[in-house]
Amino acid sequence: MPEIDKFFHFLAKQGGSDLHIRTKQRPMMRIDGGIVALNIPAMDMNTCQRLLSEICPDRNWKEFLECGDTDFSYEVPGLARFRANLMKHQPGDSIGGVFRIIPSEILTAEQLNLPPAILRLCMLPKGLVLITGPTGSGKSTTLAAMIDYVNKNRKDHLLTIEDPVEFVHESKGCLVTHREVHKHTQSFKRALRGALRQDPDIILVGELRDLETTAIAIETAETGHLVFGTLHTTTAASTVDRIIDQFPAEQQEQIRQMLAESLKGVIAQNLLKKKTKGRAAALEILIVNTAIANLIREGKTFQIASSMQVGAREGMVLLNDALLRLVAEGHVEAAEALNKAVDKKDLQQKLRVAFGGE
Repeated sequence: MPEIDKFFHFLAKQGGSDLHIRTKQRPMMRIDGGIVALNIPAMDMNTCQRLLSEICPDRNWKEFLECGDTDFSYEVPGLARFRANLMKHQPGDSIGGVFRIIPSEILTAEQLNLPPAILRLCMLPKGLVLITGPTGSGKSTTLAAMIDYVNKNRKDHLLTIEDPVEFVHESKGCLVTHREVHKHTQSFKRALRGALRQDPDIILVGELRDLETTAIAIETAETGHLVFGTLHTTTAASTVDRIIDQFPAEQQEQIRQMLAESLKGVIAQNLLKKKTKGRAAALEILIVNTAIANLIREGKTFQIASSMQVGAREGMVLLNDALLRLVAEGHVEAAEALNKAVDKKDLQQKLRVAFGGE
């Protein structure tokens, strides 16, 4: 057993999400959103290098030495998979690794209590569905539950393109094909272009990380495929702006038209510390109806939040309303909700109305 595996077992036992290994510091874990140092001595360069190189594939170790960082996946049989990033950093020639645990058991839509509006997105014949949020917000867990729901309830070809592959879905109702960037294909855009010749019905793109990948994803959704993707944005409205702003000014009008037709939903997620152990998810949900599509087409994305307020019957939820519900149900403190809010003044007003001036 690789020496570093004992740290992974301890991370899982403590319910942590990330392990940090680096030279001249003690190993650290992220538990319930906070960083905690292990009660062992700081690691020297030789120890750190031995731990990291033992599990790093040769191609990635070469890339790490030449480029200063690399990404790969690692599995501890019977425990979990891990998303790994190795990096060089200050001071001097220090090196380190960060490992995000990906549980072997995929949480289901029922276990996460995903609302009906999200499940309806999973059953669409075509379109673009985006799951967004900052790093560590639980996007991968929510997306995995949605893909699991698709896999159980449809009979289609489901193709995933990721860097690296995180959750592994066995074929159930669907035929599932996993492709990993740098292992099975050179890039997201190359894999997406090739996907159209691989008879997919549903495509998961791990991250819309550049303009060309985003453009191909939108085109693929327009041509009769259901495309899932992720972005690092905090609200539904800012997600639409982020996509459009990626493109040169002379292309933005065309992209607005395409996005108005292809975008079907945005789930913007945040994780909050619970009063008790663990974390709770606040989900902002945008369902693109005719009114929202017209706002995108006309470049009036600043009005999306107002339209979402009147779209509650279609399952739309604003972030502040999701945060308020978590406070009202006693899951999180008001201060924690305010910390995660984008429009803090609006949430403060909602909290005062709900709790009589608290």
